[in-house]
Amino acid sequence: MKKFLFLVSLIAFSSITYAQENNEGGLFVEPMLTWERGRGDVDFPSPFSNADTELDGFGVGLRFGGHVYNSIFLGVDGRYSMPKFKDNKIKMDTDAKSWNVGPVVGIQMPTAIALRVWAGWIVAGEVDPDKDEGVDAKFKSGQGYRVGAGVKLGFASLNVEYQNMKYDDTVLQEVGVFTPNTTRGDVELSNESMVLSVSFPVAI
Repeated sequence: MKKFLFLVSLIAFSSITYAQENNEGGLFVEPMLTWERGRGDVDFPSPFSNADTELDGFGVGLRFGGHVYNSIFLGVDGRYSMPKFKDNKIKMDTDAKSWNVGPVVGIQMPTAIALRVWAGWIVAGEVDPDKDEGVDAKFKSGQGYRVGAGVKLGFASLNVEYQNMKYDDTVLQEVGVFTPNTTRGDVELSNESMVLSVSFPVAI
């Protein structure tokens, strides 16, 4: 996935640079409102068993980048959300703060009603649930990918995306027998989400 995105990004960047030099492309900004429904698990070291998790809620996002003929676009995609975090093992049900960011590349039909498809590599991210049931943990070093499709209708685009994330480091601020305020690489959160959004791409 990383090699594919790098190759496509390189081609798209070259196309955008050429188009801008020949007055055939430009920049765009795309704010969005999102809603995600995610399922995953927290992987604890032996002898502890894994815990099933849920991550559901609303958020906002912003893409910024360049385009060619309104057909190829390449940019940076950042997201921030405040979802509910649930853990079925210890019965956590609490608010959380989440963010992620990474490059995105896509294509769209240069028409008034336009089909759009894209893929993105998420290079950094974090999920920070509020303390609940005596547990206070922050999941860091998130990486993954996102693929999506949408339909642009006038000034708005209706979108659906699949997102796959893994958070390799966890700050255990307060979790049972674990030493407080330690970062562990053997406690990992994996999460798969479906994301619905409405976005507003604007050429600038």
